[in-house]
Amino acid sequence: MTPGVVLTMSRNSRNTSKRARLEARAESFRCLHCGLDVPMTAAGTGHRNHCPNCLWSRHVDDIPGDRAADCGARMEPLAISVRGDGEWVLVHRCVHCDVLHANRTAGDDNVLPLTRLAVRPLAQPPFPLERLGSL
Repeated sequence: MTPGVVLTMSRNSRNTSKRARLEARAESFRCLHCGLDVPMTAAGTGHRNHCPNCLWSRHVDDIPGDRAADCGARMEPLAISVRGDGEWVLVHRCVHCDVLHANRTAGDDNVLPLTRLAVRPLAQPPFPLERLGSL
């Protein structure tokens, strides 16, 4: 190989790796809560914006998938809601502006935090359980 060919290949390789890094960044995000690198694609959702590990989200959408929200703050997972077809939906609240969003769960979401959210009302009822006996 001639030195010119090596130099050309080296430049292309640098440009390719920079382009690959930019594309990889667009295909994933880093969780603001636990720091996990999260792929944007997941089974069960087309607009992933929550971490499958800790279930925290980021306030990026006004309407699911539009990425138009200016806030960008962390969104805490508050509860699980179940749709009529049995699909579980995460309810998130923004820690900055208090907006609420419902996000579809994804196929790779960690079942332990999902279950903890689902049983939270039973584990921490909003009233003393002793009152049930007096009804």
